[in-house]
Amino acid sequence: MAKNMRKQRVLAVISQWNGHFTLSEIAERVGDVPERTLRRWFTVWSEEGVVTKSGTGKSTAYCYRQFDSFSTTELRFLQPLDQDIRQSLLDQIRDLWTHSSTALEGNTLSLGDTHFILNEGLTISGKPIQDHQEVLGHAKAIDIIYGMLSEPLTQESLFELHRAVQTEVVNDIYKPLGDWKLEPNGTYAVNAQGEQHFIEYALPAYVPVLMDELISAMNAISREGVNFDNAHSVYAKFHMGFVHIHPFWDGNGRMARLVANIPLLKAGLPPLLIATDSRRQYIECLSQYQIAIGQLNHQTGVWPSLKKLEDFNSFCQSSYQSTKQLLENALEQQRKRSIQPS
Repeated sequence: MAKNMRKQRVLAVISQWNGHFTLSEIAERVGDVPERTLRRWFTVWSEEGVVTKSGTGKSTAYCYRQFDSFSTTELRFLQPLDQDIRQSLLDQIRDLWTHSSTALEGNTLSLGDTHFILNEGLTISGKPIQDHQEVLGHAKAIDIIYGMLSEPLTQESLFELHRAVQTEVVNDIYKPLGDWKLEPNGTYAVNAQGEQHFIEYALPAYVPVLMDELISAMNAISREGVNFDNAHSVYAKFHMGFVHIHPFWDGNGRMARLVANIPLLKAGLPPLLIATDSRRQYIECLSQYQIAIGQLNHQTGVWPSLKKLEDFNSFCQSSYQSTKQLLENALEQQRKRSIQPS
């Protein structure tokens, strides 16, 4: 466990490194990891595509993959901003997205803790290792999302996201990492009338066909078809579809909050984030819809009734204000800079 934590810390450090770096530079920064151990890890990460490698021998240098396949100019909301303001906004979105999504699932790290871990690569005393790993895994998943924007969504790209998000090590063949669930799953909820219900998600046998429908629907959306006026409803549709299928044995909430933002990001818009203080309303919106619709299968399809999504649409519309405000703050900073005398 301690070894895995050190690896995650090294990943956090290199993800914040500007440009290329050598093993000796990383060894000096992290302190407690021998260079020969780093060499072994970086050999694997290079093969997996986490880092790129150049040079040989003592001239060997590495670069984190974060923006290898993604140019920030693809995101229209960043284009009016200078590079430093742009990067600051991306970091703020990453920190808030990671904190809110993991905290909704019970992670105890604060937004300040999350910022410190992702920027300094250090741990928070007294906090669970698993909480640190969830934060690092989610931040890595955001990088993966950015790298996916120029390509259609695929089953394999979802599996890659799941491997990043699901950081808990579980040696159980019925709890696969980066693959669809093998056992039925469900949850208990109470409806608006105070009646108790068991929500049963799609059975494993129906997951492939339902996820194919969801993936095809997402890939069919044009970049021009999503704008600030309808982004919340696009997000709501794919978020609800994903969690109603519940295709993985765990990590479905974090996955849904990542995947549902892909159409928004492809359209050049900032992501929509669910605030932690809206957790109860969020859960109620999800459960009321799922109770009303019932269990999904190959005949119902992913969205039997889009009309019943109205409450969740409204919730998502109000939730979009947090990142809109971050964007407005960045644009205001840019405006102030633009009127400064040269």
